[in-house]
Amino acid sequence: MFFAMSVRPDSFKALVENPIFLSSVSSLFFAQLLKAVVVVLRGKKRNNRELLQTFAWSTGGMPSSHAALVCSLSTSVAFSEGISSNLFIVTLFFALIIMRDAMGVRRSSGLQARALNFLGRQLGERQEIEYHPVKEIHGHAPLEVVVGALLGIIIAAAYEYL
Repeated sequence: MFFAMSVRPDSFKALVENPIFLSSVSSLFFAQLLKAVVVVLRGKKRNNRELLQTFAWSTGGMPSSHAALVCSLSTSVAFSEGISSNLFIVTLFFALIIMRDAMGVRRSSGLQARALNFLGRQLGERQEIEYHPVKEIHGHAPLEVVVGALLGIIIAAAYEYL
């Protein structure tokens, strides 16, 4: 059976006016914007398309947009519902898992993929075979996660107090 969700205009308006939603989206936006600025300052992107890709969906780098979003979400819920609420506890552990994954699993996978690609290219050159590189996932260094987390907390506090 197909379930249809009716979206009333007042429901959409309530969503986009919700401080939890707004702070979370703003944190994601500003983290990605800062990430693009850092890339430009470091001189790593050569053209506007690469810069737009960094802003739109690049993973890894300074600051962590994952950490910014989940910390903003958790902080906003803390302000809205209180730190003893079940929802805050869920968002807190959700944030901790996401940040741990960004620093641990994703970073390790990216480093392993980089090593595999290096070895694959060397073997391909020596044996004269074509090597197809695997995707290198860019995780985060601890400082990138900390800066993203602080950004998310500051943005959530700004929505609460300003």
